[in-house]
Amino acid sequence: MKRVVTGHDKNGKSVFIKVGEPEHVVKGPGVLWKELWATFSDCKVPADTGGEPSKRDQWKSIFPEPGETRIRIVEMDPEVDAYNTEELERIGKQLPGLYEHMEPDSPGMHTTDSVDYGVVISGKLALELDDGKTVDLEPGDVIIQNGTRHAWRYKEKCTMLWVLIGAERKS
Repeated sequence: MKRVVTGHDKNGKSVFIKVGEPEHVVKGPGVLWKELWATFSDCKVPADTGGEPSKRDQWKSIFPEPGETRIRIVEMDPEVDAYNTEELERIGKQLPGLYEHMEPDSPGMHTTDSVDYGVVISGKLALELDDGKTVDLEPGDVIIQNGTRHAWRYKEKCTMLWVLIGAERKS
């Protein structure tokens, strides 16, 4: 994939900052995670083009804090054992916050303080909520995930585009 990032030069002229593969790519058993960009709470327009998630000192979690955003492509293959302990540990170091949000007693279930927009690019999966109900999803379907407890149940290899917007949870 080609990732194109625009910005401004010192004179305020629009320029291409980066063109090519994303820099923060994590491969593990059954998963290929491409973190495309991140904004942080100090984001203003024009945005700081230092939002490279693999290099930013503020990169604390793959899940955004209020006022932050994330955009990513995630490929999942349910045929591969994604629960290999050694691999989970390695991936967890490269994707901070991922496993801290997972519920050990309910595999796959998690809750985040964000509004997430997801687009199924390829494959089939189901979205399961905490009541056990599911909705089947296929290419072209769009998910608006409003901070609810949920899990993804992959039926076949699947590629999704995600935009996450950090939010404060109502008390």
